[in-house]
Amino acid sequence: MFGRKKKVPKNYDVQNQKPVLRCSICNGEQVAGFKDLRTGKFEEICLIRTPKELEAFLAEYGLDAIEKEY
Repeated sequence: MFGRKKKVPKNYDVQNQKPVLRCSICNGEQVAGFKDLRTGKFEEICLIRTPKELEAFLAEYGLDAIEKEY
């Protein structure tokens, strides 16, 4: 009754989008987001600076792993 609410994972279009961690070779910057499978467009969701931020992104969308793209 007065406990914490369960966090419901946010949704994304599973059929048309895939989760991607876009990494820069030059400065090591990482951006998490979703890539449209049909058009190849990347939708940025958040900047990843620490492993905790990556874990939070994965938990927010209910993901187990994410593919890196350079």
